[in-house]
Amino acid sequence: MQKDIDLRVSPKQAADMNIIKQLYSKQAGIPFGDIHSVRIIRRSIDARQRNILVNLRVRGYMSEEQADAEYLPINYPDVSNAPQTVIVGAGPAGLFAALRLIELGIKPIVVERGKNVRDRKKDTAMISRNHSVDPESNYCFGEGGAGAYSDGKLYTRSKKRGNVEKILHVFCQHGADTSILVDAHPHIGTDKLPAIIERMREQIIASGGEVHFETRMDRLIIDNNEVKGIETNTGRRFDGKVILATGHSARDVYYMLHDQQVKIEAKGLAVGFRIEHPAHLIDTIQYHSPEGRGKYLPAAEYNFVVQAGERGVYSFCMCPGGIIVPAASGPEQLVVNGMSPSNRGSKWSNSGVVVEIHPEDFPEYAQYNELALLKFQEDLERQAWVESGKTQVAPAQRMYDFVNNKKSNSLPETSYAAGVISSAMHEWMPPFVSKRLQEGFRKVGQNMKGYLTNDALLIGVESRTSSPVRIVRDRETLEHPEIKGLYPCGEGAGYAGGIVSAAMDGERCAEAVAGMGKE
Repeated sequence: MQKDIDLRVSPKQAADMNIIKQLYSKQAGIPFGDIHSVRIIRRSIDARQRNILVNLRVRGYMSEEQADAEYLPINYPDVSNAPQTVIVGAGPAGLFAALRLIELGIKPIVVERGKNVRDRKKDTAMISRNHSVDPESNYCFGEGGAGAYSDGKLYTRSKKRGNVEKILHVFCQHGADTSILVDAHPHIGTDKLPAIIERMREQIIASGGEVHFETRMDRLIIDNNEVKGIETNTGRRFDGKVILATGHSARDVYYMLHDQQVKIEAKGLAVGFRIEHPAHLIDTIQYHSPEGRGKYLPAAEYNFVVQAGERGVYSFCMCPGGIIVPAASGPEQLVVNGMSPSNRGSKWSNSGVVVEIHPEDFPEYAQYNELALLKFQEDLERQAWVESGKTQVAPAQRMYDFVNNKKSNSLPETSYAAGVISSAMHEWMPPFVSKRLQEGFRKVGQNMKGYLTNDALLIGVESRTSSPVRIVRDRETLEHPEIKGLYPCGEGAGYAGGIVSAAMDGERCAEAVAGMGKE
């Protein structure tokens, strides 16, 4: 027999399974000696009041034989001789599409422009070390996509678009800690995610699929409005239906689709900065204590949305106990992003803070039609690169100085390894963006006392929040409405916003290829 009950306990109690078993026994009315074991199946922190509590759902087992498995493994068949589908991109959308195709008896051919996840790590290190960006191997391009060297956050609000629980189970099957099945805001960590990605690739190959690195799609092969395959920079052609999972930074793909007259459309995105606070400061604010997180609490998270000038200003991809990294994917770009290791142990916490924008907000780019915000994004990143002295040293400004239109005379220590340079970012960031950020910071500072401070550093720019282009697809079939056999997928196509939502979209596109997909 097993039984689930809910407990609200202190952080110290939550760290001691013997205490949890005692509390379970008392609340469930079951003698302690009759309980074989207990397992936490859901955990969240309630930090709304000064007295921090941990919400637990605990499952008790009354006999050893009745203990259930923590996750449900999938049996992947051999698809060596099955019909094949080409997947362009080995990010979360592409990898999960490949694994789902195998489940459905279809052979995936994964084509990835970048290197494998281990080798690309050397190239990302060179960005900070000598300010050189390999346009084919960087924080955006390569096995695992932009999520491989990030926090590995697995929280999504897109629960209606797929099976979140299954995605988490697949991660566990390939080596993720089963705590991701328990925590309300699960994360894997940038130090552990690459090994999991490698195991996914090994599974694809072991099942008869193929993975081709340093192989860039240069052109779709389209005959009579139907995709027949792709041409690549290696001169090799891959035939089959195409799941296009190229990520939101593959701008050459958008230009290629435009040139091949494949229907795309402009979509809104959000731009702003990375903001970095001392982690202890965020801990003290969120946990209402000068001691911060103490011994039993994790590095504190936050999120906010405020309205400023009829536009949303919001935090994005918050990385508690993390670092800021250079995320350019080509020359003459300066872009930043955040990541955290699994222990979230750095002395800084950072988040993107961005303003939502729409094509009509910048009429000067209207001439570019569906590529309008892509052009805007390119120009903004080029401006940041110019402000940096044409390096990967990032322009930066203390938070309070930015709000008050003042260039910072000095800058605090930062996690950004490539270095920072003081810049009057309130002057060169488009007024539409900077004025709303300033208003947003003031509003957040009123609600989170201590957040608006000159101990916090703004580092620019955060511009890769989502794709500036949507590759259109039919809501029912997920197929491009004008090009048969083309399945736009994931963040790069404008249909996802994070690891889990991209993974779910990859699975759905695989099901669509197999004739199962519905929006």
